[in-house]
Amino acid sequence: MSARRRVAAAALAAAAAAVALGSFERVEVAGPSMLPTLAPGDRLLVRRHRLGARRPQPGALVVVRDPRAPQRRTVKRLVAVTEAGAVVLGDNPAASTDSRHWGPVPWSLVTGTVVYRYAPAERSGRLGTGEELKPSAASR
Repeated sequence: MSARRRVAAAALAAAAAAVALGSFERVEVAGPSMLPTLAPGDRLLVRRHRLGARRPQPGALVVVRDPRAPQRRTVKRLVAVTEAGAVVLGDNPAASTDSRHWGPVPWSLVTGTVVYRYAPAERSGRLGTGEELKPSAASR
């Protein structure tokens, strides 16, 4: 087993333990709205938000409930914080339904922050809020 696969296996075990404790959840990316950052089939570890917890900062990848269909969850990038809520956009605007359609999302619909991609193994790694996650000018 390669070193990369061992790290991915250890991360998957840690993710399973975190999910079992209830402060994290697993999410699978289903569509192309976050390309090139996230691809369909990517599996993510998401830190759940608690009431009164510190809100994520612009640049973070967040899970939001679709304001039109709250049972549907989607991953988007937090681009601004307003009095009305979180402004979220997909990194692939041509394939994204986001705050350009809904307006700011109420904070009650922002359910978590993406912290780690655990699958596929060759793309696994920590996802933070740094420059590495901001979309390139070409993808806007």
